[in-house]
Amino acid sequence: MSLFNDEDDSTKTPRTENIIGNLKGYLDTRIDLVRLETQEKVKSAFVGTVHGVSLAAIGLLFFIFLNLFVALMLNDALDSPFWGFGIVAAFYLVLLIIFVVGVDKKLFQGLADKLLNNTIYKSDKRQA
Repeated sequence: MSLFNDEDDSTKTPRTENIIGNLKGYLDTRIDLVRLETQEKVKSAFVGTVHGVSLAAIGLLFFIFLNLFVALMLNDALDSPFWGFGIVAAFYLVLLIIFVVGVDKKLFQGLADKLLNNTIYKSDKRQA
């Protein structure tokens, strides 16, 4: 019975080794869970971005061809090769002036606040 016996260490009981093993397993599982959640969020963001860019490109093409159609239709109605394009361009110039002079950024800020209010907390599926 020695005072400094290495074999009789009270900190290395089977129970503490079991607790430490469980804690290590819990931490490994938790790290894996965080990795999976991050991977899902990145995948979701990628799919959303590709979908949004695709819709924007198709929408832009539709918008351009619709404007060309309207301009050519006005050309035909006015029996002129260029007045239809001038009218369409003037319409967008007036629209640009209205936005630059008349529309305040606070309108768009309020709209963004309503649309994006607490989206982080709504998408978090973990329970506190």
